[in-house]
Amino acid sequence: MTNTFETIRYEVLPDRIARITLARPQVRNAQNKKMTYELNDAFDLAAQDDDVKVIVLAAEGPHFSSGHDLRDPQPMDEFPIIGTWSGFDRPGGEGITALEHEIFLGMCWRWRNIPKPVLAQAQGKTIAGGLMLLWICDVIIAADNAEFADPVVGFGVNGVEYFGHPWELGPRKAKEMLFTGDFVSARDALQLGMVNRVVPLADLEKETLAMAARIAAKPSFGLKLAKESVNQTLDTQGMWAALKSAFYMHELGHTHNQAVFGSWVDPAGLGPGYRKVR
Repeated sequence: MTNTFETIRYEVLPDRIARITLARPQVRNAQNKKMTYELNDAFDLAAQDDDVKVIVLAAEGPHFSSGHDLRDPQPMDEFPIIGTWSGFDRPGGEGITALEHEIFLGMCWRWRNIPKPVLAQAQGKTIAGGLMLLWICDVIIAADNAEFADPVVGFGVNGVEYFGHPWELGPRKAKEMLFTGDFVSARDALQLGMVNRVVPLADLEKETLAMAARIAAKPSFGLKLAKESVNQTLDTQGMWAALKSAFYMHELGHTHNQAVFGSWVDPAGLGPGYRKVR
């Protein structure tokens, strides 16, 4: 584990707050493998530091995240494997399932269960894989210019690998989001319960840190017990089983696309309707 990073920044602030900042603004914070493993190291640093009570996830630049970096060339053997899946280079569905279980579903579930409050501050656009980073957080504060979209049904799969849509938005809005690929505004996300607060963009950092400081004033064990209680409620309702089921349908979509188009995604999704973050 290291606290010297290339794709993120890690800092411990006053009031016992650790802040992790996505720092690839030149590609709108697209997540490559290096960012994923650096995020994991940073979350571990914060989780294991007894002087840290609250974690904040932020992002440089005009947008929170444009999703996965589909041009990432680095092989998996350059990274320390966190989970138990292997065979990343195996042909067919075996390799891509192992890869995405390790760097997407497995990582997100690991971060979701960090026994400390995790707050996110989101500005601009958050697309596809960027949603996975937001949805592992306990509290989301959005700027008034924030928008959220998952256009990957257009790529021939059912949604991002951490399929939190119906849990975050409710079933009907989740279907609309997936079927259309349209953006959900910050105000709509607030009404639906996906975000906790919407604040002016200029106040986003201040408001997020103020809430983090209020939370950090509470006893650490009480915070851990409260978070675990809410998470266990979702688990009892079947969240983890549902996430795994949707993940394997996602991998079925990849395998189908590979057989039909010779690519893990349907190239139709890269057509005129594909929204790019600028």
